[in-house]
Formats: sequence, C-alpha cells, structure tokens
Amino acid sequence: MHLNVYLAGEIHTDWREEIIAACEGLDITFYAPVTDHDASDDVGVAILGPEEKKFWHDHKSALVNAIRIGKGLREADVVIVRFGEKYRQWNAAFDAGQAVALGKALIVIHPPEFGHALKEIDAAANAVCETPAQAAAILRYTLTGVLPQG
Repeated sequence: MHLNVYLAGEIHTDWREEIIAACEGLDITFYAPVTDHDASDDVGVAILGPEEKKFWHDHKSALVNAIRIGKGLREADVVIVRFGEKYRQWNAAFDAGQAVALGKALIVIHPPEFGHALKEIDAAANAVCETPAQAAAILRYTLTGVLPQG
C-alpha cells in the first residue's frame, strides 16, 4: 500500500521533518505548502507585480499559494494539520476544513491547551495527537498494521 500525505499547518518548527524521518522505509509520498514564510507571503507580487495595499498583496499570494495547497490536499490520502504555539493559524483551520470536505483522512496535532478552541476541528478528525511522533505512528500502523513498541 502507498500513501500520499499532505503536511499542513504551522511553519515555525521542524515537525514535518520529524514525521518524515519517523516514516523512513514506508511507502509514503509527502507534500507540503511552501514553508519559506517570506516566499509564501510575497509570491503574488513577486510574479504578478506590486500592490499598494497590503490586502491585495496578501490576496495575490493567497491565490497563488492555493494552487499548490489545493493540489496537495486533493491528491492526499491523509492530511496532517499541526496547530503550533506561535501565531494564529487560520490557514491550518482552513486546510483541516478542506480536507474534511474532500473526504480525506485527517490527523490533527496540537498541544492539549488548544483542545477547547479546536473542538470542532478535533471532532471532524480521525485522530488528534499531541506530537508528530504520534502522527507518524498512525501512518506506520496504517501501512503495516503493526503497533508501536513500548
């Protein structure tokens, strides 16, 4: 069995690399948004030209980024969305909602103190984890049927 996994959400930690490393040897293709914050924020004006107002600057970038994000979400078998400690991550909530709307399996990662704020997203998820290692263990179990050791 092969899995396509889209890694959505916060971009300020190495959680994606943790999951990818923990899944070494498994038949998984990982996809992700552009995680270079400046590139993601400025792609619209870098390609399509400058904007006087910040709203239109951000809007252009959001639309261009939506091409990559939409493709990743549509092609995914499993979407993992992490809500991190830094910044308000409305885009992560949007990606989780899109995954559910597309009928994708959804794994959510967040610290326990976010539980109340994310209760509707958690309710739509197949699994809610606190660590990237737990999400990786779910992927490993999905492909092998083997429980983690310990």
